[in-house]
Amino acid sequence: MMAQYLALKAKAGDCLLFYRMGDFFELFFEDAKTASQVLDIALTSRGEHGGAPIPMCGVPCHAAEAYLARLIKAGCRVAIAEQTETPEQAKKRGGSKALVSRDIVRFVTAGTLTEEALLEPRRANILAALCDVRGVVGIAAVDISTGRMELEECPPERMEASLARLGASELVAPDGWELAPLQAIPRGGHEFSSEGGQERLCGIHGVATLDGFGSFTRAMLAAACGLIAYLDHVGRGRLPLLLPPVARQAQAHLAMDEATRQSLEILASAQGGRKGSLIEAVDRCVTGAGARQLAEDLSAPLLDQQAIEARLELVAWLHQDALLREDMRSELKAMPDVGRALGRVVAGRGSPRDLGQLRDGLTGAARLAARLERAADRPALLEALLPELVGHQGLIDLFTRALVSAPPTERGQGGYIAEGYDADLDYLRTISKDARVAIAALEAQYREQTGIPALKIKHNGVLGYFIEVPVGRADALMAPDSGFTHRQTMAGAMRFNALALHEEAARIAEAGGRALVAEEAHFEELIATAVAARNAIAATAAALARMDVAAGQAERAAEGGWTRPTITQKQELAIKGGRHPVVEAALAAKGERFVANDCHLTMFDRLWLVGGPNMGGKSTFLRQNALIVLLAQAGGFVPAQEARIGLVDRLFSRVGASDNLARGRSTFMVEMVETAAILQQATNRSFVILDEVGRGTSTYDGLALAWAVAEAVHGVNQCRCLFATHYHEMARLADSCEALSLHHVRAREWKGELVLLHELAQGAAESSYGLAVARLAGVPAPVVARAKAVLGKLEKQRAETGGIAAGLGDLPLFANVAEEEPKGDPLRERLEALDIDALSPREALDMLYALKKAAQA
Repeated sequence: MMAQYLALKAKAGDCLLFYRMGDFFELFFEDAKTASQVLDIALTSRGEHGGAPIPMCGVPCHAAEAYLARLIKAGCRVAIAEQTETPEQAKKRGGSKALVSRDIVRFVTAGTLTEEALLEPRRANILAALCDVRGVVGIAAVDISTGRMELEECPPERMEASLARLGASELVAPDGWELAPLQAIPRGGHEFSSEGGQERLCGIHGVATLDGFGSFTRAMLAAACGLIAYLDHVGRGRLPLLLPPVARQAQAHLAMDEATRQSLEILASAQGGRKGSLIEAVDRCVTGAGARQLAEDLSAPLLDQQAIEARLELVAWLHQDALLREDMRSELKAMPDVGRALGRVVAGRGSPRDLGQLRDGLTGAARLAARLERAADRPALLEALLPELVGHQGLIDLFTRALVSAPPTERGQGGYIAEGYDADLDYLRTISKDARVAIAALEAQYREQTGIPALKIKHNGVLGYFIEVPVGRADALMAPDSGFTHRQTMAGAMRFNALALHEEAARIAEAGGRALVAEEAHFEELIATAVAARNAIAATAAALARMDVAAGQAERAAEGGWTRPTITQKQELAIKGGRHPVVEAALAAKGERFVANDCHLTMFDRLWLVGGPNMGGKSTFLRQNALIVLLAQAGGFVPAQEARIGLVDRLFSRVGASDNLARGRSTFMVEMVETAAILQQATNRSFVILDEVGRGTSTYDGLALAWAVAEAVHGVNQCRCLFATHYHEMARLADSCEALSLHHVRAREWKGELVLLHELAQGAAESSYGLAVARLAGVPAPVVARAKAVLGKLEKQRAETGGIAAGLGDLPLFANVAEEEPKGDPLRERLEALDIDALSPREALDMLYALKKAAQA
């Protein structure tokens, strides 16, 4: 057995091996140690290997899914080794001591889950493959639970942003590729071939060319090839549901880097969960598919004004008709998750219950379509979606006739094919029922014959049907001429067989077995029918998800008083009464009111410098405007009284920072990396929020950096920007930057206490109120008093010297600095003139000293 186990473990590689032994999956050696710690189960031993006991632990097969879920969540990958023959088949093959054959039937990994119990209903489960083709990164991503496949290419510097958008559960990449993230699973480089990718995709979808699906680059196809090869590996040759690939065009979506996504807490809060995130505050979808679609919308807002308006029009139509919206949401709520049921069916893991879900979901879709077709003034997007909900009547009729109303999850016991669908199956079931009636009659007959009222006919999986009587009354049945045969003695009872009972049991077993075979054949036929219609069913699932998102957005707008934004092509951001959706929801839960604020950015007033105290609401104001932009371009209403939003091509948020020790970056280094990305990538169509640039270093360095960054954003990037700072000296920038204006969040000191008003006002801040905030935070009074004394002395020195900003207003603007720098660079010119290969070692050393002396001059 150990030889068989070790051979399978070699095939499993770095996966934990679940080795089937009877009713348990067993793990051995290091796998057992790992699993026992993760699952908190007992670690035992079995036999010896190399003179040492073999560590062992196991989990029951019937509860395996729960244990698998915990292992996957802990980052483990699991190989399932099942018995591929019965003990009887093994005996026929090799005698009484033959070992039952086993093989790995499936790999269970984070990105390849399809089971309901292992997936989060409201979260997509993405598997992604990466590769490099001549300096371009190809990305292939699929959610195999629904089959949606997306291909993309990007330059290496944009790879992290694309991966942050996908939020993949699992990554694969060519072995040894330097750009591959550390957590990527290495695969052979030969698996990533553009020619192979095109061939595999054409074969999967039965087409001669991919032109009908879109235009795909070599990098995209190579990544797709690697993805399909990995799915082949984990599925042991059976591919899951893969819908026709979609080529993602980066220019069609608002771009956000990883830092911005984390800062804005779009799909997860800073604590790592859904609670406190934007999606938690926005999501009013009634289906898991709708919630997954909403997450995708928020992760990749649109840049196409026409597409945005189409979504907004549908939301507005549902918003104005509360009764229709409620009817629609009720219909959607009653529907099962059609997309994921289809995914399990195509992957070969479907159950009768999944087929029932397809039937019920498609029936509900047709019913919803009929309801919506009676509505007036339907928007264009709804008109496009309605045809996707119908056209399945033949499949619905077939599944309705074939399946019982509530099919079971397991099919081993049968009972899921409806009565009347197959006359032969009904006959077999009748035989079985009649035989059970006959057995009941036999029980009555045997009681009368033996005079034992306690005699019973029972059944179990080992003995089948048998007669059981108390031990004290068994003598009559033990007599040679009684007609009963002794089978088993128990503590308080004895068990017997009889010829008539044996004949009836045989009839039941034969009819039941034939019935199971018949049901299994029908099941496979129904599966084949569903698989053949997979693309049309998937389109219906996608249409239902889009409708759920629109209805949920309309419900959220009605609930919170949100408004439809106006989308323009101008460089503007005009928001009246804007609110932060997450903060507002948190305050409402405590019975408090959120203070709304306006924001009005144009090409002539595009940079707002915002001052004021900590805890006064600067960061909230910055983030709420970024979130309003995001929500609007995702196609939803926004938390504001009015909103005019000029399309934003890239959204940047540098608000707060923490260190990244794993990558060797301090807090200030992280801040500068994020700031550098903004200055290098932001265009005049971008929207940037910056908070406290330069606070992680000395006062002079920090002010200098903040000053230069503000000038660059104003004069070079020329984007719309909200810039929060505590450096009062930066107010001098308003004198030289014509498109910069000063603002502050209001606060007042009243009877020694700081009152934060959370209102935005025009002009520079009077004070940062740092000491008052420290007092509010609980800093001991003596420390605050000492700080106040130090502050007084510093302010006196500042008044005497003119302050650290004295003379800053006389500096040339950032945009003009490059023109005033010396044109020539003597050191560079001398280096370029050198013929290094012609220098002797001595001459090279002399030249190095000369260059150093020139640099110091």
